[in-house]
Amino acid sequence: MKFTLALAANFLVGAAVAAPGPAKDCKESFGLEGFAKENPLGVTTGGKGGPTTTVTAAAALATAVLGKNPLTVVIKGDFDLPARLLVGSNKSLIGHGKGATITGKGVTIKAADNVIIQNLHIHDILDDDCITIHSSTRVWIDHNEFSSDIDGGPDKFDGQLDIIHASDFITVSWNYFHDHWKSSLVGNSDAYGDEDSGHLRVTYHHNHWNNMGTRGNAGRFGHQHLYNNFYNDFHYQAIHSRSNNQVLVEGNVFRGDTPEALSTYGLVIPMDSPNTSPDGDYEIDGFANLGAKNDFGRSGVNITQKGNFTKAPYKYKLTPLKSVEGLVKQGAGRGKI
Repeated sequence: MKFTLALAANFLVGAAVAAPGPAKDCKESFGLEGFAKENPLGVTTGGKGGPTTTVTAAAALATAVLGKNPLTVVIKGDFDLPARLLVGSNKSLIGHGKGATITGKGVTIKAADNVIIQNLHIHDILDDDCITIHSSTRVWIDHNEFSSDIDGGPDKFDGQLDIIHASDFITVSWNYFHDHWKSSLVGNSDAYGDEDSGHLRVTYHHNHWNNMGTRGNAGRFGHQHLYNNFYNDFHYQAIHSRSNNQVLVEGNVFRGDTPEALSTYGLVIPMDSPNTSPDGDYEIDGFANLGAKNDFGRSGVNITQKGNFTKAPYKYKLTPLKSVEGLVKQGAGRGKI
């Protein structure tokens, strides 16, 4: 596929590209929504306004993503990174064609602002996160795939997408998370309440989780809006709100071996963090509110307290509940935009 500046612009604003892929109604939902769009700092645009470069080697990729200058980086091929990829501000990282792959070491966005990552498959990052967002603002993680190996237990790999240290105004949309133990943690310690409170505002929508262990997401001290996600075989615990965290949960669908869809009970279950205690690790409870109807299937729900996060502070369009599973399966992941 020939990648042009015009096509790059389409990616950056979330517009559909005229290419084979999901149905028209799915494509029309691909635009940026949520905290990464509507926030006091402005719309997340990534490298918009800057040049476009295509990289085919790890060294060139590591150099391209440094600094604060606006740049769209088209990633072409398979990359086995020898070190964490450190992404600077005002960058768009977009996998070429049906998507590029990253393994070896993962991606870190630290002390940065205005970053977009799309169309990548990041997998099998041993003992670390696929993507870590650290003390950063305005990040859009969209149409990627994350995977590893659930058979290796909870400590063989770390998170797929962890958002920590007062990061803010994040949207996580249309990603395919699968075959992994601990997926997405927001707020990495119950000791960081002073730092994290008032931040960690994250939107998760139209993501597909399949054959997972825990953390879809697990949050502390922030506000996460989860809508129109599809969860299948989340074997222990899907959404966990703890340590004064607040979640607004609406229009999500849960299927398969998913015993607990949502909990605000502060206990961090042993299957989530087995090294803390054989009985789990106690934190104070979180909060949850249910907006539009969810389909919890046979999964349990344990809401110990409701909070004041009852309405998202931005415009968004809910997919009808009966259409969520099919639409998300069709549209989530790399190679779909």
